[in-house]
Parts: sequence; C-alpha cells; structure tokens
Amino acid sequence: MTFPDEEVIDRTTMNSWEDEAFVDAIEATGRDRLVIAGLWTEVCVCFAALSALEVGYDVYVVADASGGQTTADHERAMERMIEAGVTPVTWSQVLYELQRDWAADGAEQAHQIAIDHGGDFGMAVEFADFLSE
Repeated sequence: MTFPDEEVIDRTTMNSWEDEAFVDAIEATGRDRLVIAGLWTEVCVCFAALSALEVGYDVYVVADASGGQTTADHERAMERMIEAGVTPVTWSQVLYELQRDWAADGAEQAHQIAIDHGGDFGMAVEFADFLSE
C-alpha cells in the first residue's frame, strides 16, 4: 500500500464529494489546492473535480494518470472539467513540481520514478546519474 498510515474511506457514491467522510478528510488537510486522478475520468474524477471547484478549491487533474472507459469518455470529461476551471496536468509535471530540486531530499526516489516511467526523460536521468558516479 502506498500510504499505509492513511485510513481508507469506504464509500458507495460515484461522486466522492457526496461522502461526508471524504469531504471531512479533504478539509482536515487545510489546503485549498487539490490534485486529482482516478480510475474513470468521466465519473470518479469529473464529479469530484467539479464539486470541489464549486466550493472554491483550486483543482488540478492528472490527465495521464486517469482513464475513461473509452478515449471519447476521457477526452469529453477532460474538456468539461477544463471549461469549468480545472487545470490539466500530467504525472511528470506533478513529480517535478513536487521535487523542484534534484539535489533536495527525495531526489533519488524521484529519479527512480523518472527512470522507471519517464520514457526518454527517464533515460536522460539515468544517463546523467551514470555520468555523476
């Protein structure tokens, strides 16, 4: 499990924002910016993102870490959210924005993520790591 210390919020709603425990958990963070990804862009992601926007959150949706039942489902959901005010991002943008400095704590783990999943950028990171040894 990626976050072993976090409690799973078991819910039945398609829009997680309609679940009181979910909203309470979000509000408890004290943050005003959400980064969202999910199984189905047109359901799990879209409904929660639109609801969060309505109550004033700054919402970023990780487009390439979410997928639709079809390409059209994914694309139309992304368009709908963008028109409503969501900012689309990619997983690599999120990684690099969080890391910010390749010499800071966590850089080794971020490098490994880039190497494992970053395509040509991952190859460049691996090569740069090789050169610095």
